Amino acid sequence: MASYPHVFEYPMGALVNDELRMTNDECKLPASSGCDSDSSFVTRHSSFETRHSSFPLRGRWRQEFFKNDNPIVLELGCGRGEYAVGLARRYPDRNFIGVDIKGSRMWSGATESLKEGLKNVAFLRTNIEIIDHFFAPGEVQEIWLTFSDPQMKKATKRLTSTYFLARYRHFLEDGGLIHLKTDSNFLFTYTKYMVEANHLPVEVCTEDLYGDKSYRPTPNLARPQLRTDNLEGSLDLSIRTYYEQQWLARGLSIKYLRFRLPAEGTLVEPDVEIPLDDYRSYNRDKRSSLITSR
Repeated sequence: MASYPHVFEYPMGALVNDELRMTNDECKLPASSGCDSDSSFVTRHSSFETRHSSFPLRGRWRQEFFKNDNPIVLELGCGRGEYAVGLARRYPDRNFIGVDIKGSRMWSGATESLKEGLKNVAFLRTNIEIIDHFFAPGEVQEIWLTFSDPQMKKATKRLTSTYFLARYRHFLEDGGLIHLKTDSNFLFTYTKYMVEANHLPVEVCTEDLYGDKSYRPTPNLARPQLRTDNLEGSLDLSIRTYYEQQWLARGLSIKYLRFRLPAEGTLVEPDVEIPLDDYRSYNRDKRSSLITSR
C-alpha cells in the first residue's frame, strides 16, 4: 500500500528497534545503512515505552493531512476498514482513521475509500499497544471498537481494559466517547464490570442492539434507563461489517456499550470471574478449555 497517500505503516517492529525514525533535524543514516529510502531518518531511543514516536503527523493530523478542523474518530482493530469507510461516507464533517496491524485486511477499505475519493478517512497500520505514539493529547474525540477479539485469556490484551484505557487517555479528549460493538458476551460483560468499577459515565448499554425494543437496565449497572428506540435509524449503528453479518447469521445478538472516559482518576481492573464465550468464528470449537476468566 506504499502508493496509497492515506495509508501510514508503522508496525512496532519498525519502531522498537534500537533505532527509531526521527525528523529531518535528527540523525540521518547514510544509504549504506540498509534503511528503506522512505524511512531513512532514525535515532537511538534508550526506552521506547517512555518516549513518544516522532511520527510526523502526531498533533498535526488536521492541519497537515485532513486540511480541516473537524473532530477525529478512530476505529481500533478496524480489520477491513468497513466501519471507518462507512462512517466517512455518512459524516463528511468528521475525520476517521482506521487502525490495524494487518495490512492485508486493511487493503480492502483503503482501496475502496481511494476509489471513492473520500478525503476524510485515513488508515494507520500499527500495533494498538503503541497507539499513543501517533496522536497528541486531546487530538482524538471518539474511539470505536468494532468486534474486537475478546482476548479471554489475558485482560491486558482486551481493548477495553484499563491497560488500554490508560493509553487512550494520552490522546483522547477529556470525556471523549468510546463505543464498543461486539458479539462477545465475555467482552461485553467484562467491559460493563470495568466501567462500573471505575464509575465511568455510560450513555448507552444494550445486550441486543437490533432486537430490544424497550431497553431495560442491566442488573448491577446503576445508570439512567435508556430505550433502544433512541438508537433506531442511527447511521453509526446501522453499518454491519463482514464479521457482524457472520455473527447475526449464526443467531448471535449484537451488544453495544457507549461510555465516556474522563482524563483523570485511578483506573482499576474488575475482580470478577466471567463465563467464557463457548464459540468462535468459522464454526471452530470453543476458544479455551476454561469455563471462566477474569
